[in-house]
Amino acid sequence: MGSADSKLNFRKAVIQLTTKTQPVEATDDAFWDQFWADTATSVQDVFALVPAAEIRAVREESPSNLATLCYKAVEKLVQGAESGCHSEKERQIVLNCSRLLTRVLPYIFEDPDWRGFFWSTVPGAGRGGGEDDDENARPLAESLLLAIADLLFCPDFTVQSHRRSTVDSAEDIHSLDSCEYIWEAGVGFAHSPQPSYIHDMNRMELLKLLVTCFSEAMYLPPAPDSGNTNPWVQFFCSAENRHALPLFTSLLNTVCAYDPVGYGIPYNHLIFSDYREPLVEEAAQVLIVTLDHDSATSTSPTVDGTTTGTAMDDADPPGPENLFVNYLSRIHREEDFQFILKGIARLLSNPLVQTYLPNSTKKIQFHQELLVLFWKLCDFNKKFLFFVLKSSDVLDILVPILYFLNDARADQSRVGLMHIGVFILLLLSGERNFGVRLNKPYSVRVPMDIPVFTGTHADLLIVVFHKIITSGHQRLQPLFDCLLTIVVNVSPYLKSLSMVAANKLLHLLEAFSTTWFLFSAAQNHHLVFFLLEVFNNIIQYQFDGNSNLVYAIIRKRSVFHQLANLPTDLPAIHKALQRRRRAPEPLSRTGSQEGASMEGSRPAAPAEPGTLKTSLVATPGIDKLTEKSQVSEDGTLRSLESAPQQNSAEGSPAAEEPSQVWREQRRLSNASASGQWNPTSEWVLSWKSKLPLQTIMRLLQVLVPQVEKICIDKGLTDESEILRFLQHGTLVGLLPVPHPILIRKYQANSGTAMWFRTYMWGVIYLRNVDPPVWYDTDVKLFEIQRV
Repeated sequence: MGSADSKLNFRKAVIQLTTKTQPVEATDDAFWDQFWADTATSVQDVFALVPAAEIRAVREESPSNLATLCYKAVEKLVQGAESGCHSEKERQIVLNCSRLLTRVLPYIFEDPDWRGFFWSTVPGAGRGGGEDDDENARPLAESLLLAIADLLFCPDFTVQSHRRSTVDSAEDIHSLDSCEYIWEAGVGFAHSPQPSYIHDMNRMELLKLLVTCFSEAMYLPPAPDSGNTNPWVQFFCSAENRHALPLFTSLLNTVCAYDPVGYGIPYNHLIFSDYREPLVEEAAQVLIVTLDHDSATSTSPTVDGTTTGTAMDDADPPGPENLFVNYLSRIHREEDFQFILKGIARLLSNPLVQTYLPNSTKKIQFHQELLVLFWKLCDFNKKFLFFVLKSSDVLDILVPILYFLNDARADQSRVGLMHIGVFILLLLSGERNFGVRLNKPYSVRVPMDIPVFTGTHADLLIVVFHKIITSGHQRLQPLFDCLLTIVVNVSPYLKSLSMVAANKLLHLLEAFSTTWFLFSAAQNHHLVFFLLEVFNNIIQYQFDGNSNLVYAIIRKRSVFHQLANLPTDLPAIHKALQRRRRAPEPLSRTGSQEGASMEGSRPAAPAEPGTLKTSLVATPGIDKLTEKSQVSEDGTLRSLESAPQQNSAEGSPAAEEPSQVWREQRRLSNASASGQWNPTSEWVLSWKSKLPLQTIMRLLQVLVPQVEKICIDKGLTDESEILRFLQHGTLVGLLPVPHPILIRKYQANSGTAMWFRTYMWGVIYLRNVDPPVWYDTDVKLFEIQRV
């Protein structure tokens, strides 16, 4: 039968279904088989031939027919899994049913009355024929998920058969050990099977159905406090699924082993088509959804005795019941960590390679899924996090993240990408090793629209952060605290900042300490506290190599004097706020020496008009995102949360952290243009007295006269002489006693878990456009907006 005929027959069946008001019996195989038995429709065909309006019409007008359709389609998948799909016809039926369910499921989920349907054991309305196997019947959802798991390890359908003799060809699907059929070498599996285009495409379609099953989460409004587990994910990742371990391993290895370069030869993808990518994307999406587990709420879940993980040392808490999370948290071999880190770094760097060897490799689009996966790895597996931090490969993760942040800063539709990049850097910055690693010289020249500088990875980080703050769009303002917290966390370890980076930090201080900016919102002064803390850390702990920063501080000394003499009387406050109406942008480029940008770079472009974006829930404030720890003499961290706030003369921001009303004040400060925020003298005094200026004032007191003397004596206008003097200077014994180093470590909580869930599903929604699985359905987890 020609493809046109089969499409026509399929379409006729759909029309019959929508026009029949009477229930069709489940036993009427002649009717139901039209949907899958004789047709060869692609998933795109199914989406075109089954319009949304018709699915909704059947759901409303003849619900029993929709129920039977779903039930029969699941039944066919179960039969295919049972038989092992040996014939071409069986495989075709399985794929057709899989495509049909992918099309229909979102319309089941969008209607609250239907959501329980897949969890009922009622096998479709009007099943007919009094078969008696209902007493041990599984809910439809469970049957469907187990069938998909079985089908993903089906010899000659989704994996290579190991049997070669024709007599013995039917491998018994029940005795098959799927661990021998893992899709790709890598973690816990050494054998790399021969790649097969057909197997990859079949796996991809089944994984798409799996993500669609899990997507019920999209139809529930965000509720941070309900640690709502997704019943589909929960069942699929439980011990009920005998393929959980090989499937987890297959997904992880498929993603981490993927090389879009095309066997290492540039431009190779132009000769060979790369059929792996759709499978890798789908695998990455399934992985991040199955790992959506709120680590904050489950302190010590029990292991149900079924894990095959290796005996770990006692320090490890028992893993959660979600076996995917459990397996992820138990990976511990160095070579496995190396494989995962190299794979993720290779894929994250792919778009950068693209920019300086245009079209040399296939450009991947799933970097957001990779960032979520990397986040999950660090969050659930502390050994992995420490492995990342002790190897300088962490810089291979850092540079792509900085590239994405810089590239997306003007694009409203990529605000979620900005957040996850910053969250990952915040997590890494809580560990001393990250700060130490940043001192490595930055020599790879990724074409970025930032000033050219010679320096370290720390310089790169500061220059990119400055660019985000000064030329990103308004919606990024809530991230400023996070960006500066990262700089504070790494500052005690930065051995020598370049002149470019030093000037950028002082430009930020200059912008944030203007009176109108300080007075125009309840939280703005925190940014000044963070920057002063950065300067204090560097002066106290890394004075010797940082003559560039010291020189920049001396040149901009008026900024510090203005801060020390900040007016606190009401008339002055009002006058400062009047000035704001004339200068709406806190951070213009003036006073920031923008040199030539790197070659090959393109400025960050705003989103194309009409771009879709999904909304995000509010991110918790920096006080909720982090927990303060103090670095002791021996370099260990001590949590400060329980300790009473010490109101030290140093006045570090410890004494002045954002309060519980954070988000409310954020809202007010965003609305402050309409004049809701009214600063008072008491308020300004309350924090002005705590500004940690002592160290810098002492430094200026000692060095400024000496520098001025050099200039007068030598008639100098040349900086190099002054820098030489500062390099050899010392302030030993002249500065106040060094303050303890404060690190603000990322702290998971239900708010961040909710943020990640919303972000992740938003990414998956927008990335699945061909076919558009969820488009135009009534999702509740986020809003879809046009930029």
